[in-house]
Amino acid sequence: MRLEGIHHITAITGDAPGNVDFYARVLGLRLVKKTVNQDDPTVYHLFYADEKGSPGSDITFFEYPGARRGQAGEGMVHRVVWRVASEEALDFWEARLGAEGTGVSRSEGGLTFEDPEGLGLELVVAETSDDPLIAESPEIPSELALQGFHGVRAYSSQPDLSRSFLEALGFESRGDTAFESRGEQRGSLYTYDATDDPAIPGAGTVHHVAWSSPPEEHEAWRQRVQEAGASPTPVIDRFYFKSIYFREPSGVLFEIATMGPGFTADEPLETLGERLSLPPNYEQLRDQVEPALTPLPNPREAWAAKS
Repeated sequence: MRLEGIHHITAITGDAPGNVDFYARVLGLRLVKKTVNQDDPTVYHLFYADEKGSPGSDITFFEYPGARRGQAGEGMVHRVVWRVASEEALDFWEARLGAEGTGVSRSEGGLTFEDPEGLGLELVVAETSDDPLIAESPEIPSELALQGFHGVRAYSSQPDLSRSFLEALGFESRGDTAFESRGEQRGSLYTYDATDDPAIPGAGTVHHVAWSSPPEEHEAWRQRVQEAGASPTPVIDRFYFKSIYFREPSGVLFEIATMGPGFTADEPLETLGERLSLPPNYEQLRDQVEPALTPLPNPREAWAAKS
């Protein structure tokens, strides 16, 4: 069994409308699912991805309106890294983000910046055989668009404590502090950095990183996680995928999520993310939940109005 790289990354926002504007309009990702946090259905769970909502491209956010900013620290992912195709793509993003007032730091082969709530983001030019996972945007040529996740960077003062655990899950060492999860279809990097900052959860911080599993291997992955020394949750049915959760030895919250059934389970591909989707066991709450949620813009309606 091999994990197929990153499935999704989930973070926290205190401002859903601003979050939609940045990730869907500025970064050009598609809002593929507008639903609720299944552990707290009074708040949004927003999913942005490529045009098809593919695992490997999906960054998601829980909205807690007005949540104070957090701080990435020990035992927390502090940067999300996407692939782009070329230095020309970095030129494009340096100009686009600068025009939006977003500060950027350019280096050969990379560009680092933060989202409006301080979440660390990076674009890298990466040679890979993985298929590019691209969303359509009238403002972003497809050859310059984000192409799916390259990896994440986490903080740990003792990354060696996690080495044997990660290797038991099939991660391969890529140096002293970097590991790669690669399956038959895709791969992603998991890299450690040092910090003296304490972890303070809040807006602009990552809640967890999820790794991809074929559905038929999910129970076997739960057993493997147990044998490696962690304490996974029971398998939880999230309707769009099934999940187990556990902490790796450095403290980062991991999820293993199945690659399906996917976001078209309750919406056609053509209209993903345009209405509030509720899993069947939450549908009876729609009349209570929907009026309490923050109204959100639909970036694709705005594009259509301009065309």
